[in-house]
Order: sequence, then C-alpha cells, then structure tokens
Amino acid sequence: MFDYFYNEILRRTIISFGTLFNGITVKQENSSIKVPLAYGPTQKFLARLEQSPDLNKATAMTLPRMSFEFTGLTYDPARKVTTTQRYTVKDPTDGKETTKVFMPVPYNMQFELAIMCKLNDDALQITEQILPYFQPAYNVSVNLVGAINEKRDIPIVLENITMQDDYEGDFTSRRVLLYTLRFTAKTYMFGPVTSATKDIIKKVKTTYISGDSKSTMRDISYTVTPRATKNYTGAVLTNLDENIGLGDVVIPLVDGSKIPALSSSTKLYINIGDEELYVKKIEGNSITVERGQDQTVAASHLKGAEVKSITAADNVLIEEGDDFGFDGSTESWL
Repeated sequence: MFDYFYNEILRRTIISFGTLFNGITVKQENSSIKVPLAYGPTQKFLARLEQSPDLNKATAMTLPRMSFEFTGLTYDPARKVTTTQRYTVKDPTDGKETTKVFMPVPYNMQFELAIMCKLNDDALQITEQILPYFQPAYNVSVNLVGAINEKRDIPIVLENITMQDDYEGDFTSRRVLLYTLRFTAKTYMFGPVTSATKDIIKKVKTTYISGDSKSTMRDISYTVTPRATKNYTGAVLTNLDENIGLGDVVIPLVDGSKIPALSSSTKLYINIGDEELYVKKIEGNSITVERGQDQTVAASHLKGAEVKSITAADNVLIEEGDDFGFDGSTESWL
C-alpha cells in the first residue's frame, strides 16, 4: 500500500473537460471572434481586469473570454462496485505481458466554467452554444489509464448556471458580465497497474490418494497444461499440394519432409486456416489426420494453403480469452 503510482486520471479528465469549450466563437457586427479559454480561478481574471481598467491600453485584457477550474472531488457511493474484484488485460505496448488492476473507485469531479463578457449579447451567444449539448449530461470518451488502454465514457453533468453583473462606478469603469456554469464529471479512480503474468495458472497437478487414516499411499498423479489450438508464431511448414474437401483425411503436401517426425510421447497438431488437425501418420508427401480438433470446424481448403505448426512455442503465446486445449501426463505409484 502507498507505493508510488500516477495514472494521470485527474489530469486527463481536466484536459478533456476544457477541450469541450475550446472552439466557441461569437459574432460582432461583421467579424467572428474565437473566445479565449484558460485554466484558472475566475477571481484571478477579474482582478486582472480591475488592475488594468484603461481601455486605451493595447495590453488590456480583452473580453469576451472564458476560464475554467477544477473545484472539488467527492466520492460517489451510487456507482460503487465490488472492491476486491479485479481484471486482467494484455499490455498494449507489447501484447505479451499481462497486467492486472483492481476495479476503479467512482468519484465526482466538480468544475466551474466562467464566461466573462462586456456585452450581454456575447454572453448569450456563448451560453446558447453550450446548453443544447447538456441534457443534462454530455459523455466524453477519456483514456483514463494509458498503461492498460482503459477508455471510458465520462458523463459531464450541467448542474446550474448563475449570472452576475459587476458594473459599478463611473463611465471609466469596465463592465464585466459573469456567467458561471457548474458541472460534475463522473469519473473513476484506478489504483496501481501491476504485472499478472506470473499469476496466470499454466499447470495443474492433481494427485489421487488412497488409504485409511493411519496410512496413505499415492496411487496416481495427473498433470495438465494448456495447449495452443492455433499457430501464433507464424511458422509455415509447407503448403497443400491439392484441394481438400470436408471428408478428406489423407492430406497431400508439397513437401512432407517439413513435417516433424511423430513421437510416442507427444501428439503432433497442425493448423490450416482456422482448422486444427491431429497428425496420425506421415507417408512421403502425404499425412493422415483427424479433422476439426478441439472444437474447431472442419472446412474445405484450396491448393497452396499454408500448413502451420502448433508447437510448445505457441503454447506460451496463448492470448487471454482464446480457446485452448489440454496436454496431460499421468504418473502412478505402487
């Protein structure tokens, strides 16, 4: 607990929120003005206006403009899920390592969007370009955790709108119309992402024991390991020398010498298209097979189709979620 990690979830959500309002424009007479947007508290910009009231200065802050800020964070129990549940995914950077992370914790992020204008029509134009999209929520797709490529739709809910006119003083004072829109983003906080490669069960051994309470004897031990049902390495042994139909069990090959020799200790499987085949006999450039192994479907294959091997190298590359078969061995004791 409390080992360093940083998924940048808050930062990514803040950026996604600000991006929503980054392209708003207003029209004044015959010109269009893109409304500037900055991150920061509203009072900072109002203070800047008050400190530079001279409208004749070229460096005076221009209106209209918008600002937004992240104002609070609260836990959302209504979206809570089982805290001990976790899921595993393939590392998107290499596709080999498997990573794990616990289920996320729901949090609500509060935002304020300030619209500062000199003219009331400018404020109305900006507000009207925003409101139709929030009914009252607008979903934004955010890549919350880059390490596992976890993308979620984050609802951003418009809570309320307040209006304020800060026009006071003489004619040299600068008028500021302030519209404040308050939002809630329903995001999720993820914990550290760790490796799960060593947690995956790749071998199971069961031992049957017989005897009584005073003496026991191991009779038999059965070991099971996962076996790939398709080729993952891309290794091509040879090609079909003729078309084969659904019922064909003798398969003609271009070069039968490329097929590994059969062994009594291990079974030989090959892959043609999406079909897995068990090789029973090799005779010259022909092999005798059993079709449609491990629930794959026997299919017709055309001359020249690639015949791929399924070896131990493919077993270690089985992807999460893929179907696989089993290899088993038995040991017995007297």
